[in-house]
Amino acid sequence: MTMRLKETPSQTAGPYVHIGCTPNFCDISGVYDTDLGTQMVNDQTKGERITITGTVFDGYGQALKDALIEIWQPDAQGLFPSAAETRGTPDPNFTGFGRSPGDMATGAFSFETIKPGPVPFRDGRMQAPFVSFWIVARGINIGLQTRMYFADEDNSKDPVLARIEHQGRIQTLLAQPKGDGIYHFDIHLQGDAETVFFDI
Repeated sequence: MTMRLKETPSQTAGPYVHIGCTPNFCDISGVYDTDLGTQMVNDQTKGERITITGTVFDGYGQALKDALIEIWQPDAQGLFPSAAETRGTPDPNFTGFGRSPGDMATGAFSFETIKPGPVPFRDGRMQAPFVSFWIVARGINIGLQTRMYFADEDNSKDPVLARIEHQGRIQTLLAQPKGDGIYHFDIHLQGDAETVFFDI
């Protein structure tokens, strides 16, 4: 007799995502010296230093003040810090992973990182430099996946962007340079400016 297991129901993140993932941010000490994902680089990391800033907005244009954002990205050579990376040796001074809770007063998030190098697509074409985002917050049953590209890079040949049906919406994936290595990238959950999310 074959047992059929039913899918476990999804549940919103609620307030516990911050307690579990960023305890120091929640004034809970003694779990980690620093919250995981708060430091992606050190003084020996190779590449162009950048800061990614932004805010997650709901369908009414209000800032989500309890969002938690994670990013994953390759290093300046386009290599991921993984044992599965076969194209070269990733930068040992770069984690490739960041986690930032939104500011509880403004909803703003921030990452100190480096500008990623291009990564080959599965068919060999090169992807434009990008950063992968994962967003959770109250009311979001399943974490949302999206990408951030750079408005000051040539994104015209990127094979992922080429697959977006409504090409005008690519603008929602472009981080705007603000000078001094700062790139601003807002995420809109709904509405006219809704960010393109990926079903992966």
